[in-house]
This record gives sequence, structure tokens and C-alpha cells, in this order.
Amino acid sequence: MMDFSQTLINKSDAIVEQWVEAVYQDEQIEATKELTFKAVRDSLPRVLKALATVLSESEKSDLQTVVDASLEHGLLRAEQGFEPAEIAREYRLLRFIIFSFLEEDLLKASSLELLRAVRLIDTVIDEAIARCFNSYTHGRLQELEQLQSQLRLTNQELTRLVRASKDSLSQLAHELKTPLTSIIGYADLFLRQQRQNPELKDSHSNLESIERVMKSGRLILRLINDTLEISRYDAGRMILQPTVIDVRELINSVIEIIEPLARNKELSLIVDCERAPNQVTTDPLRVQQILTNLLSNAIRYTESGTVSLQCYQESEQTWAVSITDTGLGIALEAQSQIFQPYFRAVSEQQASDSQGTGLGLAIVSRLVQLLHGEIKVDSQLGKGSTFTVILPL
Repeated sequence: MMDFSQTLINKSDAIVEQWVEAVYQDEQIEATKELTFKAVRDSLPRVLKALATVLSESEKSDLQTVVDASLEHGLLRAEQGFEPAEIAREYRLLRFIIFSFLEEDLLKASSLELLRAVRLIDTVIDEAIARCFNSYTHGRLQELEQLQSQLRLTNQELTRLVRASKDSLSQLAHELKTPLTSIIGYADLFLRQQRQNPELKDSHSNLESIERVMKSGRLILRLINDTLEISRYDAGRMILQPTVIDVRELINSVIEIIEPLARNKELSLIVDCERAPNQVTTDPLRVQQILTNLLSNAIRYTESGTVSLQCYQESEQTWAVSITDTGLGIALEAQSQIFQPYFRAVSEQQASDSQGTGLGLAIVSRLVQLLHGEIKVDSQLGKGSTFTVILPL
């Protein structure tokens, strides 16, 4: 009998690499846009190793590893925000790639050996899918419960904020209306389907409904958290924690987070820190917030070209970070308003598509003021923008 297990073990690294690349390139798997290679790879090597034992004639089958790894995979994909259809496509790609790597050996096998190998591989992958969806559903429901709890906990502070900020009430209500409508609609649909047919609780349509509720809920939480961040600053309750930091190290940590966003849109992300100061005394968390918001905005409103970050010591007392993009640009008359809460210098359609809250630059402006710095903008419509943050050493 031919032993396909050794071939699978020898080619497991290549299988993993090609599978991760295929998942990244699949336009219908959008959840990978912000994930690293390691995050996508997850427990696949363990599944392949266990699959090899199932194919082996001499080793004891290790199906328990397949079960455990698949359960972990489902929980992780729930945390990463994957949709059910995206997970199904992941496994479809895995099945195809495994067979493509084993094809040469399978063609040399007898009919019985071929049939046995195909059945075993299909059985293991089907079992992995079943276990993955089981834990994924559990994770999604658990996250929904946590989200409901978070929304209840923030309700009191949000109410107090709205009372104290009457000028922002109508705008905040407008921003919350769409996701709230989505939550109510899909939650009602989900509950009605549950009452009519309890057996449908793990169905694809119900999982899709839960996913839509989760997305809308997360958007509401972002709006609330961003609004509370601004209110804390305005109330003087935002406290700095200055420390001596390595500037290049901090910038690299931000780039690691932002790079997948740029890669997904096929944008060139350029970083120049050659003239950066070695160390500065500042609040690293607040600087990280500033850079993350500015880079995210640059990528969000740039469809092609480059996003670049340049860090340099500006004078004996100050250092600066400039972020330049080749995106939409900002009209001159709008540049004086872009740091106001909820103001967007783009069309309603572009604002809706961007999934932004309209609060990012308002937060950046307040954080820069808190750090005793200043922020400048230089932009032209259709030619891109440059935001420069100048901070004391």
C-alpha cells in the first residue's frame, strides 16, 4: 500500500504557504485584510500533521488533534470577524491545495489506494469544518452577549454625554441611526426564525444575521468610544503618562498594525525615519493613537499610489511626523473644519463606504493639543494630502 502520509509531511510547509496566499488573494474572503500571515495560518500545520497520521498505515490516527485544532480555529475566526461563507471558502481552498500537492502520488496509486486516500482526506476535512462551525457559532453568540452587556454599560455615560453636548445630539443620532436600524431589523429576523423553526439556529442565514448584528454593534461601540474620548478631553479628564521612548520602535509597531490595510488596497507604504530623533519624552499611547488614526485615514481615502510616513527632528526643541497620501485630497474651504467632530470632507456615499466615524481627526487634534504640539494640513483635491504633527522633544 502506498503511504501518502510522508508526502503530506514533507510538503506541509509548502501547502501552508500556498493556502495562506490563496486565502489572501481570494476577494470573497475580506476578513484577511487586516490579518498577518501567522493569524491566517492559525492551526493549519497541526491539522496537516494529524491528517498525515490518518493516511498512514503504520501510525495511530490522531483525529483528536483535528477536532481540537478545528474548535480553536472556529473560535479564533469568530474573534477575527470572519463570516461563515469566508470560513467555508477557506476549507474549500485547503481541500483543493492538498489534492493538488498529492496529485502526482495519487496518480501512481492503485484504484483502491486512491479511493482510500480521497475518502480519508475528505472525511478529515469535513470533520474539521463541522467542528469549526460548531465553535464559531458558540463564539459568535458569546460575543453577541458581551456586546449587549457593553452597550448596556455605556448607555448611562452616553446619556450623560448627550445631555452635556446638546449641539452634537442631532449629528450623533444621525450617525447611530443606520447601525441601530440594522441591529433591530436583523435581531428581529433572527428571533422570528428561531421561534418558527428552532432547528435553524446553526443555519447559514442565521449565522449571517448574527454577523450583521455584530458589525453594526461594533460600529456603534466605535462611535460611542470615539465620542467618549473627545468628551474626556473636553472635560479635562484625559491624563498623560509621559515616558522616554524609542521613536523608531514606536513607529514600527504602528506600521505593523497598518501594513495589512495598505497591502489589501495594493498601496505602497513608505517609511523614512533616517532623520528621526533616537529618543523623546512623550506619552507613547497617545502618539500611537495619533499615527494610527492619520495612517488609517490616508489609506481609507487613497485608491491608488502611495502612503508615506516621514519622521524627523525639526529643531532643537521639536520633532515631527508627516503623513502624505495620493488620495482624494481636501478642498481648501473644508480644511478649517476637518478637526471638528462629525465633519467629513467627502460625499455622503464616500463617507458611508469608508466605515469611518467622522471623529478620527477630531481626536487627533485634541491629542496633539494635549501633548503641547500642533498639527498642519496641506492638501489639494485630487492630488492627496499631507498631515504634519509637530511635538516637543
